Amino acid sequence: MAFNINTFRSNGLTKGGVRPSQFEVLISPPFSSTAAPKIQLLVSAASLPAFYTEAISVPYFGRQTKYAGDRTFDNWTVNVMNDEDFPVRSIFEKWNNAINTLVSNRLDPSLFPTGYKQDAQVIQYGKSGNVLRSYTFVGLWPMSLSSIQLDWNDGNRIETFETVFCLDYFYADNQTSASDTYSETLPDDNSVI
Repeated sequence: MAFNINTFRSNGLTKGGVRPSQFEVLISPPFSSTAAPKIQLLVSAASLPAFYTEAISVPYFGRQTKYAGDRTFDNWTVNVMNDEDFPVRSIFEKWNNAINTLVSNRLDPSLFPTGYKQDAQVIQYGKSGNVLRSYTFVGLWPMSLSSIQLDWNDGNRIETFETVFCLDYFYADNQTSASDTYSETLPDDNSVI
């Protein structure tokens, strides 16, 4: 196909393209916190994590035949702006401490056995403010908090840190703007056997 800018203009980004800055993240810790609404305001960067289906190789007469194996979901990283009362960092530190306390080295009994896992949501918006797509993350917990770099030369900057979350899986729960949609379950998943 020869290059033709009019072909791209009429068939390429016909809706103007999605802006990566139009999103919000909704995470609730497994405990009550008056600062929890600040998570939504102070998460400054996130991603839609990668996932992949492993290949199972089966050798036969010197050849490999590949079959679909288990689906794996990557960890999820969010960047957070830090305020002087450390609202979000404190929540994530407390959450991680409840999973394995710093001194006594055990799980908070009130979260036993998996009460530390939470669901979260990422919503991506269009330029007019409409929801383009949203994803629900299931079985989420903070796996690590990055260091916060302190530097006398960075006087004109807001501190940020990364939190890496481990998750069981995620799915698109709002696909209204997609030309091809899918169901995350099969029709018989809710049937009684």
